[in-house]
Amino acid sequence: MSQVGGVLRRSWLWIALPTIAAGAAAVAFVQVVPPRYTGEAKLLLESREAGFARTAQERTDQPQPIDEQAVASQAQVVMSRDLAREAIRRLKLVGNPEFDPSVDGLGPVQRALMLVGLAQNPLERPSEDRVLDAYFERLLVYPAGKSRILSVEFRSKDPALAAQGANTISELYIASLEAAKVDTARYASTWLGGNIETLRSRVAEAEAKVEAFRAKNGLVAAGGIAGQPLSGQQLAELSSQLSHARTLKADLDGRVKLIREMIKDGRAFEIPDVANNDLIRRVVESRITLRAQLALESRTLLPAHPRIKELTAQVADLDGQIKSAAERIGRTLENDAKIAGARVESLQATVEGQRDVVVKGNSSEVQLRALEREAKAQREQLESYLSRYREAAARDAESASPADVRIVSRAVVPELPSFPKKLPIVGLAMLFAFLFSAGAVIARRLLANPGGAPPAEAGRSDGSEAAATRPEPARFTFPEAAPPASWPPLAQATVGPAPASGPDKPTHPRAETGAPFDLGLLIDRLGAQARGEGGRTILVVETETAMRGSGRRAPKGLAETLADTLAGGARVLAVDLDGPASGPDEPGLTDLVAGDAAFLDVIQPVPGSRLHRVAHGFVEGEVLLEEPQALAISLDAMAEAYDWVVCSQRFRPGEASRALLAEVAGRMDSVVIASNASADDVDLVALYGIAEDAGAGQVLVAQDKVATAAEALDHDMPLRLSAA
Repeated sequence: MSQVGGVLRRSWLWIALPTIAAGAAAVAFVQVVPPRYTGEAKLLLESREAGFARTAQERTDQPQPIDEQAVASQAQVVMSRDLAREAIRRLKLVGNPEFDPSVDGLGPVQRALMLVGLAQNPLERPSEDRVLDAYFERLLVYPAGKSRILSVEFRSKDPALAAQGANTISELYIASLEAAKVDTARYASTWLGGNIETLRSRVAEAEAKVEAFRAKNGLVAAGGIAGQPLSGQQLAELSSQLSHARTLKADLDGRVKLIREMIKDGRAFEIPDVANNDLIRRVVESRITLRAQLALESRTLLPAHPRIKELTAQVADLDGQIKSAAERIGRTLENDAKIAGARVESLQATVEGQRDVVVKGNSSEVQLRALEREAKAQREQLESYLSRYREAAARDAESASPADVRIVSRAVVPELPSFPKKLPIVGLAMLFAFLFSAGAVIARRLLANPGGAPPAEAGRSDGSEAAATRPEPARFTFPEAAPPASWPPLAQATVGPAPASGPDKPTHPRAETGAPFDLGLLIDRLGAQARGEGGRTILVVETETAMRGSGRRAPKGLAETLADTLAGGARVLAVDLDGPASGPDEPGLTDLVAGDAAFLDVIQPVPGSRLHRVAHGFVEGEVLLEEPQALAISLDAMAEAYDWVVCSQRFRPGEASRALLAEVAGRMDSVVIASNASADDVDLVALYGIAEDAGAGQVLVAQDKVATAAEALDHDMPLRLSAA
């Protein structure tokens, strides 16, 4: 992406010429093409029927809302063919050269197609059908957003015709809705009128059947409860009389029993019927007088005195008279009770007989109710038909039912053309031409140089000068680490120039990058180890004993040299895990893990190289151990974006370096320990153990010790591994 600007600047002529040509063509087009004008009318869909014109049921019911589907359906009605033919006749489009292609005659191409049978003669079609295609091309009907407004647009080269077309189509649409309502009311009144007479005869016939059945089965109601038959009324009256007779008999029996008990107790004069008798009342008064005399005489006379006996006899005679009167009243009540009992028995028999009559008439009553229900249903249907017929007849008139739509904005004669829009067309043409030209230039550059990088010799000085200033290369041995107990002594590699290429000594492709070390074998070993589908991740651990075997130090470390070598043919990212802290203006890995910076901020290109690097960062390095999940996510994201991710760690004695190695090694495909220590060195064994326990894909040890003279003479001597 950094080279895109330079490529475009160098090829500006290839971009400017097509852009100017497209702009000139667009200007010519907008000047030559005939303008078209658009007339727009807007219709509002709503219920326009007045309240007094609706029925009581319609006034109580809530009107159905007009939803989006209803608006879309009405838009299709506006674009119907029947309405289009009427609009064509109103606007006189037949014979208009803009709409009727047959006015100017048939062209030679169309005649040739007609001769071979591939086209139809337009003159054989009806005149209105010939104009339909052009009419629908210039008509646009659509709902305005989510509202209930329909926009009707009509385009034409004539601005007056465009406005007239939009208004005419709107008026025809409203007239068609009004005619549809009138036709519906007329059809309803015609159909109802034809069925009312038939229904009247059915109602009369049903009511006649009800009356005939009632008379035949004696179910005639005679006053009383409305609708109740005579037998039922009689049974009700008899039941009432029987209940009254039973009450009277019970009352008489109770009175007789009471009189007998009072006579037995000697209290006959207390009986109400006896006490209310005038004769008995006088007898009672005489008895009271005699008893008073008897009491007075008893003060001076003994019970055996004649006067006392006489008075006692007179009182007893009066008591007998009272008792006789009470017994006579009791016998009278007994006779009344017997008469009431006989009446009860008579009424009971009469009620039972009438009940049998009513039971026999129940089946007839059921049939009668069925006939009445049928007659009632027919009568209600007739009344409903009559009500609807009157309503439909009232609506069967012109303008009696307005259409549920009205024009809210009539089309006016447009002053500016709707097509072509000169400035937007010219601007878009030039913009597209610029984008296509720039894209073609970039695509050509990519196809010519797929890697996107300049040749390897670009920006370099003469090869001899580079060789004179380049330090003497050294070769590395890369034994694979294994359990320390099985390590034999490491092999010594010859320190000297890289092997020369020739027919017998082929040079590894990756050794031709001008690096200070021959890394071909190491890159082969690293490329063979992959744990995922993304790029390969490598951790290079440089110890204090690295690159000291020859007594001199290379200008670059192993991690930096390896990253430079790999960047010659792949996308490589170098990550500094524990280097010197960056400034606040140069965020790095620790800032990314801490969440203070983004990937675009921490990844920086290396000038003069395709290599990208990530500095250590401004935040303290402890954040890499405090946020292991964020560190893992960052490394995984880098591996997905790059072919190689080379992480470098400068190992120093202490727990911090060991903890960082243990945290990062487990997420690496390979761990390379750059150390010139012997195979049984305690520190080297400890580093190996940390990397292996962390779960690294493979562990390699790189050395640059000075080889023996015999080994230096034979560059093809196989390297001895430190473990199986």
